[in-house]
Amino acid sequence: MSLINTEIKPFSATAYHNGKFVPVTNETLKGKWAVVVFYPADFTFVCPTELGDLADNYAEFKKLGVEVYGVSTDTHFAHKAWHDTSDTIKKVQYPLVGDPTAALARNFEVLIEEEGLALRGTFVIDPSGRIKIMEVHDNGIGRDAKELLRKVKAAQYVASHPGEVCPAKWTPGASTLAPSLDLVGKI
Repeated sequence: MSLINTEIKPFSATAYHNGKFVPVTNETLKGKWAVVVFYPADFTFVCPTELGDLADNYAEFKKLGVEVYGVSTDTHFAHKAWHDTSDTIKKVQYPLVGDPTAALARNFEVLIEEEGLALRGTFVIDPSGRIKIMEVHDNGIGRDAKELLRKVKAAQYVASHPGEVCPAKWTPGASTLAPSLDLVGKI
């Protein structure tokens, strides 16, 4: 069964955010749009390139009313140490959530049990706590923050415009579609 349109499961974790350790729960994610980005581990290779790309685009997510959460099975202490020692991770202003028990990775179905690491899972969650977008990559394949921004904008558009859908490569201002019998076989 897909996680799309399901409500996020209850969880409680600790994040490193803006020089502090802060609690993050399923309730923290509600009331606004959220992006949860799972990655395998701190102090690795592809992970800092992705988290740095998200950091470079974080202001755009914030303009959309979106909070970003980076999650790995490392502890919040490891996140702080990585933040303190990596020039790339020093740019990160969004919460880095520790998941040492792998509860979140299991909840979002991205845990590699035999390794205790998460796959590269990306989840866009609406203000009611429902998963609207999910994408899971092999750990050797990095993600693109600008494409994620485009998808978030599409999800927000569809949520605020019932009866309309966004076609491939849709960007704000482009035409949408209103599914109907008249469109069948005409696209």
